[in-house]
Amino acid sequence: QVQLVESGGGLVQAGGSLRLSCADSGRTGSMYTMGWFRQAPGKQREFVAAIRGNGGTTDYADSVKGRFTISRDNAKNTVYLQMNSLKPEDTAVYYCAGNNGVFMRTAASYEYWGQGTQVTVSS
Repeated sequence: QVQLVESGGGLVQAGGSLRLSCADSGRTGSMYTMGWFRQAPGKQREFVAAIRGNGGTTDYADSVKGRFTISRDNAKNTVYLQMNSLKPEDTAVYYCAGNNGVFMRTAASYEYWGQGTQVTVSS
């Protein structure tokens, strides 16, 4: 059974960096597409980044392209989101998600979700 647990959120000043981690305690391995989404108060959940099972293909929202990097270590069943040059508008709860291989940006295409981790960027 897939169980996703995020960590690494916190409070950081604008321009700073954070690295989020998402550990899959199940047996997902490399067969799943993994994604990061975020949801700010009063807003809909939005796509941030995604990575294929083999790590060879990634996709980013325009708002984070060039600042965020998604990666995975299949040996550790862990996906990462390195966030640099953070802005106050990046403040949100960040969610890790996984599916059975469909490489898409829509939240509805992801079957498995973590509980979320708060990222707050102060100006």
